[in-house]
Amino acid sequence: MTRPPTSKSGSYVLSISIIGALFFIFGFVTWLNGTLIPFLQTACELTPFEASLITLAFYIAYFVMALPSSFVLKKTGYKNGMSLGLLVMSLGALLFIPAAYSRVFGVFLTGLFIMGTGLALLQTAVNPYITIIGPRESAAARISMMGISNKLAGFISPLILTALVMHGMDKFKPANLKLLDEIEKTYALNELASRLVDPYMVMAFVLLLLAVMIKFSPLPETIDVEDDKNESLKNFIKQIPGALKIPHLLLGAIALFVYVGVEVMAGDSISQFGRHLNLDYASQLTNFTMAFMVIGYLIGIFTIPKYISQSMALRVSAILGAFFAMGAIFSNQANNALFGSVLGWMNSIAFINIPILPDPVFFITLLGLANALMWPAIWPLVLQDLGKYTKLASAMLIMGIAGGALIPPTYIKLSMTIGYQQALWIMVPIYLFILYYAISGHKIRR
Repeated sequence: MTRPPTSKSGSYVLSISIIGALFFIFGFVTWLNGTLIPFLQTACELTPFEASLITLAFYIAYFVMALPSSFVLKKTGYKNGMSLGLLVMSLGALLFIPAAYSRVFGVFLTGLFIMGTGLALLQTAVNPYITIIGPRESAAARISMMGISNKLAGFISPLILTALVMHGMDKFKPANLKLLDEIEKTYALNELASRLVDPYMVMAFVLLLLAVMIKFSPLPETIDVEDDKNESLKNFIKQIPGALKIPHLLLGAIALFVYVGVEVMAGDSISQFGRHLNLDYASQLTNFTMAFMVIGYLIGIFTIPKYISQSMALRVSAILGAFFAMGAIFSNQANNALFGSVLGWMNSIAFINIPILPDPVFFITLLGLANALMWPAIWPLVLQDLGKYTKLASAMLIMGIAGGALIPPTYIKLSMTIGYQQALWIMVPIYLFILYYAISGHKIRR
């Protein structure tokens, strides 16, 4: 077993900073999709459903890599595995360069899948370090710090990409593009797509630099995560039938699957809703959702478990989710009174200029507040009393991130039939199921 560095060690602050940077990378890369969706929809001339495949390509990588990641790490070690994950992400970012020059959507999707693959490996490797790089009794505080770093990155990254690639978009509106002949239109869209080259080239370089830094960092080469030396993929697969007979595990995996789906809807698909409403700032809507997630996370830090339990936090979150979803469904697209009453006062500050959101869109951004505590609340409820199935359950929960790959495209497909606002009904039974799991589903052992 490798001894963790103590808080007196000179490497402790550096280790915390490195892990914090990695969690920042998680959030930064993950929540760029909200800006990419409307951008690529224009640049590659996509239908709304085709644009929704951006989230599918990215999040399905978690499903594919959930089981293999742990066995890759057995071969490489956790520290080398982190470097490998960053290298894979760098490769995915580099693919955006030929994708941008060719405007071939399939190449973009391949790049996103590769980035998701590297991120899945990186997350599997980095999470154990949170508990071992310092005293275990302060692990909760470190986890909170990492969570805030992750969500702040999710707030910042759409702002940066929007500023770099979404300027001067008026000339790319459908009505204006129709005025151009085919040669002029092709030239204009090629110019638009090429805006991605520099940002993703820089991202690839930064990821490569981080991979080298991790390789030569003071992080321990190996860590004690109670690995079973006889563990194999074959034995993992043999455990699956038994695991599926454990009700609270199966229900919890479903709860996490659908939760990630609605979280990605509120964070990424909201940009397509905003585009449908002809909002000039549609690509920035992810920022609002992320801001509310940060608020929700801070509330959780100060209230759990001192004032409320994890299961109670999940209940409150599910109720808020259902309430906000219903508000988005029934509110009037022409009204913005709710936003004005809650955040309108901020525009009276000289240096702040927040776009006024229609009530349905504002309700969707508020889902960030409802969704923030679901991930940290579902995990411990699922992993309780699992014994030998604990590691398999963790892998199943990681696979559940694929909810972000399947539910948002389903929402977009449905919205093309019944409308973006009415298609939000898909959220209501999801939040009610999560509420059921929070109240009683997590208690079922037989």
